[in-house]
Amino acid sequence: MLRADELTVVHHDDTVTRFTDVRYLLGRRGLRVVTATGEEILFPRHDVLTTYAESAAIVHNKLDYAKAA
Repeated sequence: MLRADELTVVHHDDTVTRFTDVRYLLGRRGLRVVTATGEEILFPRHDVLTTYAESAAIVHNKLDYAKAA
């Protein structure tokens, strides 16, 4: 599973769901999100238009944000 400090999910009906400090996996069944509290959420694949993940990384003792779409 991938980890994100911030995960934004854009749905086909143009609604947006935002999460912080999560692990996620995008597969054939859809998007599976596991929150820091252990809650698991499955978004069906036909519901997810796109995702945007942001993770903090320490590079040369500086906090840097890596962005993945």
